[in-house]
Amino acid sequence: MYEDVIKIVGQASGSVSIVIAGVHGDESCGVEAFSQLLPHFTIDNGTVFFAYGNPRAIQKNVRFDEFNLNRLFKDDDLISDDIKASYEYGRAQQLKVYMDKSSAMLDIHASSIKNSRIFAICEPNSKDIVCHLPTDLIVSGFDDIEPGGTDGYMNSNGKIGICLECGFGGDPISILVAIDGIFSFLRSRGHINDVPMPIKHQNNIRVFHLHHSKTDSFKLAKNFENFEKVAKGQLIGTDGIEEVCAPKKCVILFAHNREAIGSEVFLLCQEKKPWTVVKQPKAKPSHR
Repeated sequence: MYEDVIKIVGQASGSVSIVIAGVHGDESCGVEAFSQLLPHFTIDNGTVFFAYGNPRAIQKNVRFDEFNLNRLFKDDDLISDDIKASYEYGRAQQLKVYMDKSSAMLDIHASSIKNSRIFAICEPNSKDIVCHLPTDLIVSGFDDIEPGGTDGYMNSNGKIGICLECGFGGDPISILVAIDGIFSFLRSRGHINDVPMPIKHQNNIRVFHLHHSKTDSFKLAKNFENFEKVAKGQLIGTDGIEEVCAPKKCVILFAHNREAIGSEVFLLCQEKKPWTVVKQPKAKPSHR
């Protein structure tokens, strides 16, 4: 179908980064952004890997083929032998080779929920990069609550991992967001000599709870939008016959009905103080 990893090298030395699209095969905005950018794409400095995350799932237009790839970037001791036999486990090992060569990563995602906001998933180590991305919302805490993601792998190795959620994947605007995000990331990393975009004010929320279904029937009380506010004690859904309510005032994220025990049903988050970022000096404009 295509090269699964494309390496682009600039004329001058510089940092090494990786941009990944299609870790979830049905989130096509990043893959489409690659198809528009890569045929004639160049950079000024350093090296950038552009990786198609899950080629088999991309071809099938499904989230994954055997197992969620974005839960497999963690210690082998935490992964069962059955999962180690999957295509996605092998693909994770292949991607790690390029991630290990890079000091920062941008992973492009999208939501299946309509009207989803654009946001970035990252930790404070990325604040001087993420402040230039096309979003006014940062979500942190995934490394502890939902381990095994690409961003968590980078962070755990002393590097920078950022996931950009480009809104509803069915909206063509998500492709434009992905393209904008890629350029903003590359500028902030010094790969492109264009003047960096102005620092944005970004709100910050942190995940504090991930709910796994206890039965094979979790039904939401309503269709929750991403970042919808929920009140303390508000009914979120029923897990079999047990009612599940919000433990405190918070916002809800990635809420879905589920039909398998142990499935990830929803995340709860709370607002935090915005991060303080250091203004970067202006770069020389590109003459390409």
